[in-house]
Amino acid sequence: MQVIADLCLIPIGAGVSVSREIAACERIFAEAGLKVNLHAYGTNIEGEWDEVFAAIKRCHEVVHAMGVPRVSSSLRFGTRIDRVQSMDDKVRSVKEKLGG
Repeated sequence: MQVIADLCLIPIGAGVSVSREIAACERIFAEAGLKVNLHAYGTNIEGEWDEVFAAIKRCHEVVHAMGVPRVSSSLRFGTRIDRVQSMDDKVRSVKEKLGG
């Protein structure tokens, strides 16, 4: 089953900047072959359910291995079975309604 997820991973106890840890997660998603869209407060992830959630688990494991004592994540995700719809399709639909 395809899923689109929005992940906000927050390393706690790693200092003020978290870009090093987020970059590690982005590499995990790329290695997994997942389609992603990094944004200012998280990452949209598109792919097969098991692959997406395995990559998110791997992010937690790798960030902890980097010395971060706590990792908090918020995750929103959705599936649909009536038709195929990608992240790009969802954004394009809104932009069309905005006239752009």
